[in-house]
Amino acid sequence: PVLAAGLGKTKTGRLWTYVRDDRPSGSADPPAMWLRYTPDRKGEHPAAHLKDFRGILQADGYAGFNRLYEDRDKRIVEAACWAHVRRKFYDIEKADRSPIAAEAVRRIGALYEIEAGIRGKPPDERKAERQARAGPLLAEMKVWLESTLARLSSKGALAVAIRYGLTRWAALTRYVDDGRIEIDNNAAERSIRAVALGRKNCLFAGSDAGGERAAAIYSLLGTAKLNGLDPEAYLRTVLERIADHPINRVDELLPWNVAAGLTVPSASEAA
Repeated sequence: PVLAAGLGKTKTGRLWTYVRDDRPSGSADPPAMWLRYTPDRKGEHPAAHLKDFRGILQADGYAGFNRLYEDRDKRIVEAACWAHVRRKFYDIEKADRSPIAAEAVRRIGALYEIEAGIRGKPPDERKAERQARAGPLLAEMKVWLESTLARLSSKGALAVAIRYGLTRWAALTRYVDDGRIEIDNNAAERSIRAVALGRKNCLFAGSDAGGERAAAIYSLLGTAKLNGLDPEAYLRTVLERIADHPINRVDELLPWNVAAGLTVPSASEAA
């Protein structure tokens, strides 16, 4: 919620989260999260945010991302999220006790069991393990989904969930042949937990500019946490140094550059 000036009520602003965390594939690059605020949910915003980005984008099924994947230079490769597929079947299973939904959840769970054993290993090992074990499971799952869909009402919740997966199949299975890709985009989902808490604890952002400042603070605090830092200690360190720090070297105050010299206070010192 963002205060709408002069109207005496709030409007709905948006926070977009972008996360880099390649530690599950053995990378030593520091993790980071970057939030941007916009006053609406138009697809032009992620296109602007990622205008200079090249690489793999793992996201949910939001249609606004499609223009990024359809770029003629193919600078962004789509990777879809199995957690979003699973959630649709899980909700149906809980609501209707559907055996079909339960079977879908079981099959997806088998894919996650493979991931648990290869987390943190280098990309080539992850790729080999996935191709040997997940590849056959996915081939069987696709046949099962297609045959099951043919027996269902096209407008039912199960059919919608199955079509969601099948229409994204290439992007969903891309992780098998690329060890850098995760099975889901839960790193991004986790990054917005603080935002969800903020919605409960704060009335609103005071303006669009306030939303932009909130996005900057969330980005810094979230990145500090990803790098194993106490966010309060990180901010204290930065605020003590920033007044005398050259503006052209501000990147030296990013969480991963501060981490080595940061002393986190004990409980008694903090008190």
